[in-house]
Amino acid sequence: MRRTDVPAPAREGGRATAPEVLTIVGSPSRTSLTASVAGYVTERVTGQGFHARTTAARELPPAALLAGDAAHPVIGSVVAAVERAAGLVIATPVYQGAYSGLLKSLLDVLPRHALEGKPILPLATGGSMAHLLVLDYALRPVLVAMGADHIVRGVFVHQRLVTVGRDGGITLDPDIEGPLERAVEVFTAALDAAGARSA
Repeated sequence: MRRTDVPAPAREGGRATAPEVLTIVGSPSRTSLTASVAGYVTERVTGQGFHARTTAARELPPAALLAGDAAHPVIGSVVAAVERAAGLVIATPVYQGAYSGLLKSLLDVLPRHALEGKPILPLATGGSMAHLLVLDYALRPVLVAMGADHIVRGVFVHQRLVTVGRDGGITLDPDIEGPLERAVEVFTAALDAAGARSA
């Protein structure tokens, strides 16, 4: 097992100087397995020399998000971040065989082809292996409809394979550490092909 301290989400400060990876966390919980796994993957991506920032859907103004109000300054800034991003990590918990309603609301507010030309790494977390196919049969078709043409094979993380510490650090079972590391390798290779590595 490996224990990893999850860094605080990267915040956008001033004008971006290079393409970046955007991690979207679709969990409604302030502290969650989904956020911890997304943080682990984001840390691995930045460790390969890429800029990254994180947007938690739960922190967005709920009324504006549910109304699909792209004119709201906060929602508009997220839309702009997605359009500017060189690639995205999209993480969601699974509820009753579906990705989260929060993630759906965020995807709904994006322009139709917002993901075109961007490598996408989907992640899902849950407590049942029956949810294993959610990424392929629920989330992937939506991403394709939004223009995504390079979707890395997603990873479903069963909650029993991850232990989250009080400080946010996580311990991964080898059965899931390997698939996550391979997914990051494929994702960063796709980012390299898109010319997204930091100077």
